[in-house]
Amino acid sequence: MGRGARPAISALMAGAALVAAPASADTLREALAEAYRTNPNLQAARAEQRAVDEGVPIEKSAGRPSVDASGRYSEFLNQSSTSFTAPERAITANVDLGVPIYSGGAVKNAVRAAKERVQAGQADLRATESAVFSQVVAAYMDVIRNEAIVGLAANQVDVLSTNLQATSDRFEIGDLTRTDVAQSESRLAIAQSDFRSAQANLIAARENYIALVGSAPIDLQPPPPLPGLPDNPDVAVAAALENNPDLIAARERAEAAGYDIDVAGAGRLPRVSLFTGYGYENFLGTRGGAVIDDPTLPDADVSQTSASVTAGVSVSIPIFQGGRPAALQRQAQARASAALEGVIAAERDVIAQVRAAYSSWQASLAIIESSRSAVAAAELSLEGVRAENSIGNRTILDVLNAEQELLNAQVELVTARRNAYVAGFSLLAAMGRAEARDLGLDGDGLLYDPQINFERVEGKWFDWDRDPAPAVRSTRTVDIPAQDADIPRE
Repeated sequence: MGRGARPAISALMAGAALVAAPASADTLREALAEAYRTNPNLQAARAEQRAVDEGVPIEKSAGRPSVDASGRYSEFLNQSSTSFTAPERAITANVDLGVPIYSGGAVKNAVRAAKERVQAGQADLRATESAVFSQVVAAYMDVIRNEAIVGLAANQVDVLSTNLQATSDRFEIGDLTRTDVAQSESRLAIAQSDFRSAQANLIAARENYIALVGSAPIDLQPPPPLPGLPDNPDVAVAAALENNPDLIAARERAEAAGYDIDVAGAGRLPRVSLFTGYGYENFLGTRGGAVIDDPTLPDADVSQTSASVTAGVSVSIPIFQGGRPAALQRQAQARASAALEGVIAAERDVIAQVRAAYSSWQASLAIIESSRSAVAAAELSLEGVRAENSIGNRTILDVLNAEQELLNAQVELVTARRNAYVAGFSLLAAMGRAEARDLGLDGDGLLYDPQINFERVEGKWFDWDRDPAPAVRSTRTVDIPAQDADIPRE
């Protein structure tokens, strides 16, 4: 491969320096911002969190006053022969108000558990945000890498085509053998096959980018440096143990499970509530109607309506429930134990993720340096082999092998740069530092704060309060044309 391949690499994979992007180009920040606005997985996670928020007012409702009203219209079809004042029909209405006073702590602890689960859900939302951003970064870097590989593969086809023509010309004058021509033809065929494969990989990378971001990639620019990368794995682990959202969610769920034990135990305790009620009954003029005009009976003013008001205190003391409260509490204790073990499992997983990501990042950085040296050495080697071939000291196969070694080193360098950036971002995500605020997206007014919705619904009382009908907020990609393997040209 000739020297013309080196500018292609530097143009497509220029390290990690942030450069000014043309108006028609996409930057990593723009891709992350668009995914933050339109990614369906992220939008679904936000909706799920809003559903979790409603757990708090649901639990609070058990400790709030309740009002019930009932009404009935009755026809008495068969009256007793000895009941001279029995009515023929009646309307009754009742209104009852109940105010819970004491529930053994069930409501209080259920509300506390619900609030802990809200906190856990918010941490889960952070984790989803980090996961989506990690996928976007990987997809972004995959497009850049595969564009570079397509450029290198195309350059390799051009170089080998030129080599084949030169080899054929030398064969015609008897300077080379038919074997040399066949070797050149074989390498060109392989390079053309690799070029097609690279094009297919680029198309797949671009389609994956569309699925995550919601728009087609246009001349993706080199990404900016990653902020806050740790100096050693111990620093990374310490940050992750404090900020990793999966670990925070596990801890919050363990706290909630502890409150569930008290909720279950409250089933053995008394219940106290205040109550008042109003009752109204109207016989619609039919009470005593059959005997009002009987002269043998004394005159009577038979009332057709009645009303009553009651008030008092209700106390319910469980005596025996067949072992149900104890079973519920043991069940809650077992689940709390599982939740505590889940905290340790999450901690182990986070530590392993952080250390593995740090190791992968460091390895990729080392591979970058090795690959740079390999590219430089392969270029010198190719120049020397070509020069020696021109004087008959090297065969055509030696030239072809040197060209392939240079291509392999260049592809390795491109891949290492992609892997280093993705591993570095994955490390930040595991440390809990790869969310919208960390990436500077707050300046666009994009940030979604789940606490706002929680504070909105936490104290709601009205039974008929509701949100607008559900509507899709993410964007469809059906109208985006199928991607091709064209690469940006300068």
